[in-house]
Amino acid sequence: MMMNRARLLPALLLATLSMPALALDDPMLKRAEAVLKRQPIIDGHNDWPGALRGSFGEGWWSQDLKADSRKFTRPLMTDITRLHQGRVGGQFWSVYVPATVTGPQAVKATIEQIDIVRGFVAKYPADFELAATAADIRRIQKTGKVASLMGVEGGSQIDNSLPVLRMYHALGVRYMTLTHTKHNDWADSANEPPRAEPFSAYGKAIIHEMNRIGMLVDLSHVSPGTMKAVLATAKAPVIFSHSSARGIADHVRNVPDDVLPLVKANGGVVMTTYVPGFINSARQAWEAARAGERQRLSALYIAQPDRQAAGMKAWEASNPLPPVGIKDVADHIDRLVKLAGVDHVGIGGDLDGIESTPTGLEGVETYPALIAELLRRGYSEADCEKIAGGNLLRVMEAAEKVAASMAGELPPDVKP
Repeated sequence: MMMNRARLLPALLLATLSMPALALDDPMLKRAEAVLKRQPIIDGHNDWPGALRGSFGEGWWSQDLKADSRKFTRPLMTDITRLHQGRVGGQFWSVYVPATVTGPQAVKATIEQIDIVRGFVAKYPADFELAATAADIRRIQKTGKVASLMGVEGGSQIDNSLPVLRMYHALGVRYMTLTHTKHNDWADSANEPPRAEPFSAYGKAIIHEMNRIGMLVDLSHVSPGTMKAVLATAKAPVIFSHSSARGIADHVRNVPDDVLPLVKANGGVVMTTYVPGFINSARQAWEAARAGERQRLSALYIAQPDRQAAGMKAWEASNPLPPVGIKDVADHIDRLVKLAGVDHVGIGGDLDGIESTPTGLEGVETYPALIAELLRRGYSEADCEKIAGGNLLRVMEAAEKVAASMAGELPPDVKP
C-alpha cells in the first residue's frame, strides 16, 4: 500500500521486552499486560512487507529489522523490537499488490511479496515462525515469537486461477481479501459504483474452493452487496481483516450496521482498523475537503506547482487537522460489540499501510494501550482476550473444521 511517515510517539512504552515501565504507574495498562500475556495480540493486517520493499527494494535483506524503524530515512510503524513490546503473538502480513496491476504480473508481484515474509521469518528464526493453523499460532505465541501468516489483499492477485489460489495457500497465505479498490471479474469493490451483479457464479466457486482448502474469506474492501452475497454463500466463518463500524463513521470501507448481525450469524469476526479517515467523521470530511482544494488549485494554477504548494500550505494552516485517538478506535469496538457481539470483534490496525495513525497508536508497540482503554470502559479481561486474538483463533479453527469436512471433494472445474 502507500508508504508511511510514522510520527514519533511519546514514550508510551519503554524499550524493554519484559514489562513496560508505565505499567507500574497505570493499573489498567498493567492489567492489559496481564491480558496479553495470556492471549497475545493477533493482528489481522499489517503492510510491513510492502513498506520494506518500498523503502529498500531487495536491499531490505541487509537492514537490521530489530533496529528502531522510526529512525529510518522513511520511518516505519513496525520493527521486531516493537512487535515484542506490543505483545504481538500472531500477525497476518499483507502481501499487497495494487489493484491496477493485473494478470500474470499481479501473480509475479504477489510471489515477490510472499518472498519478503518468508525471508524475514527465515532471517530471524528467534522472533518469527510461519504458522499454518490455529494450533500453530497457539504453540508459537507461547514461545514469545510472532506467528506469521499472510493475507492476499485483492482477488485480482490470483488472475482468475484456482491453481494460483491453492499455491498461495501452500506458501502460507491464510486469507484472501476478495477485492481491493477496484472491481474484479467476479466481485464488487466498495470503492467503485455497484454493478447489477455484485458477486458472480465464479465468485461463489472461489468461495467454495477457499472453504475447501481452509483459506479465510476476507470481506474488507468489498461492497455491501458483495458482503451480503458472500455471507449467504460461505460455509465457514469470514473475517474483515481491517474494517470498522459504518454506524460510527460513514466510510465505504466500514461495515454497515445491517451486515453486522449477518457476521454474527456466520460466526465471523470484524477486525477494527486504525485508519484515521475511516474511523473519525471529522477527519474523513477534512481529507475530502483537502482533496477538493488540491484539485481546485491544480485547475486554477495549471503547470504552476509552486503556487499550488503555497495554496495548499495556506489551506492547511487555516484548516487544522482534526484529532483522532485511541478513544475513536474503542468507540468502533463498542459499536461492533453492540451489534455483532463481543465474540465477533478483533483488531486489524493496517499499520505500515497508512500515512498516519490515531494518537497513542503510532506503532506495533502500542496494542497494550488499546486493551487498557477497553478495560477502562468496563470490558472484562476475558472479553479483552477474545478481542486481542481469541476470536480470530476460533474463526480459524471453525474454518479448519469446514475444510476437513470437504476433504473428499475435488476442486471445481469452473471458469470466469
